[in-house]
Amino acid sequence: MTRILDAERRWSCPNCTATAVTRGPGDRFHACTGLAGLLTPMVLDGVRCEVRAVLREDYVGGEDVRHDGDGRPVMAVTVTRDDGQDRVVYAPTAHVRRS
Repeated sequence: MTRILDAERRWSCPNCTATAVTRGPGDRFHACTGLAGLLTPMVLDGVRCEVRAVLREDYVGGEDVRHDGDGRPVMAVTVTRDDGQDRVVYAPTAHVRRS
């Protein structure tokens, strides 16, 4: 008898050559060479989708924001499939000064 939680899942990335195999529930992320090193989600094999970086268009100032390998500030990565969208958001980090 095979337990459902041990089912093999095959993952790939439409922007680079990364692949992975996992068992059980969960998602898979990787540093994508096709998106300048951003931590992006992989998709299940056979799922037609587009994975793209969303550049930050507002003023960065002194915030700690995520940059891709080319130095551009990125605010999110969007996965668009035929049946919907998912988004990974890179929220800026706040600083506190002690006086």
